[in-house]
Amino acid sequence: MSDPMIAPYAITMWDFSWLERRWPGAGYEDWDLVLDELVERGYNAVRIDAYPHLVSADPTATWELLPMWTQNTWGAQSIIRVQVLPALIEFITKARDRGVAVALSSWFRQDRADVRMKIDSAAQMAAIWIDTLRVLAAAELLDAVLYVDLCNEFPMAPYAPFLYGSAAGEAATRADPLIASYMADSIALVRAEFPQLRYTYSFAGEYDNWRDQKVDELDFLEPHIWMASDDFTDFYERIGWSWDQFTPDSFDKLVALGRSTYFSKQHEYDSALFDAIDNVAAWSRATGKPVFTTECWAVTDYKDWPGLDWDWVLDLNARAVQHVVTTGRWLGIATSNFCGPQFHGVWREVDYHRRLTETIKSARIDADLVVAASWNRP
Repeated sequence: MSDPMIAPYAITMWDFSWLERRWPGAGYEDWDLVLDELVERGYNAVRIDAYPHLVSADPTATWELLPMWTQNTWGAQSIIRVQVLPALIEFITKARDRGVAVALSSWFRQDRADVRMKIDSAAQMAAIWIDTLRVLAAAELLDAVLYVDLCNEFPMAPYAPFLYGSAAGEAATRADPLIASYMADSIALVRAEFPQLRYTYSFAGEYDNWRDQKVDELDFLEPHIWMASDDFTDFYERIGWSWDQFTPDSFDKLVALGRSTYFSKQHEYDSALFDAIDNVAAWSRATGKPVFTTECWAVTDYKDWPGLDWDWVLDLNARAVQHVVTTGRWLGIATSNFCGPQFHGVWREVDYHRRLTETIKSARIDADLVVAASWNRP
């Protein structure tokens, strides 16, 4: 049975772009405008980077951040200077004023001093988040916080380099008892001070061994799922995607081969994506954990680029949303990880967003998730 009265959030990811992409034409220079446009498109939640390591180190300092990449259009493609406070308070206040809940996460952006590498334990991870949430509590903004994702796509090295030190080749897994303890211990410490909030670590991959993963301390699952993921299909392998984010070669290959490669095996690729969604739904049922997904469904990397067509990406994203809502397991559903003003080919499709967000907000949630679904409703 499902409860028709409580529907999922229509959520989007504005990552660190909300703060870093504020130069003229970058998309986020006018928060009032873009938040109004977000609401116009039907979204009622947004996930952003709260930069907790920088807030904890010095909340009003001006930090010089290094580019994570030059080819993707999330964040800045060159060195940029940012001040997290009072910007974080201003943004969350503006979102709350519009009925938009804010999910907090972190990609642990690298500054010149690389202060993120001081996160040397689960206790230190908890400490930086406690410092950040204290700032928001003092500003009376905790009611606007939908949840806290302590680290994006944990335990991947680009976002959690502090786990690996100098061993660049290491790769931890969530089935590792040490990683499971890290997640549980850090969440427990933050929860002890702020029990009214919900906590998780978001994931990308490792979905085939979910039975070996301990997620008891997580309030919900936050898996990122794409058809193009190497975990599910050979799509990126067939087009020769190299994951080099500092040269345009891979995007040139997407222009040449992306669309045709997808249509050459469309049924197979679609089936792989839907099977991945069903697998996460099974994980949810087995653990009793609800699901949020804020990065998804077709391709992982895409942007407005000469020769790239958005049509097939938008279509697959829409059909994935239709599939997800049938499971009853998702409390928050994104339409893609390109739902931001810098992705003009997606952002301009206002009616498309309205159709999908209405589908999301009209969906029914399984009865066992009703209590979880009621947290922090506007």
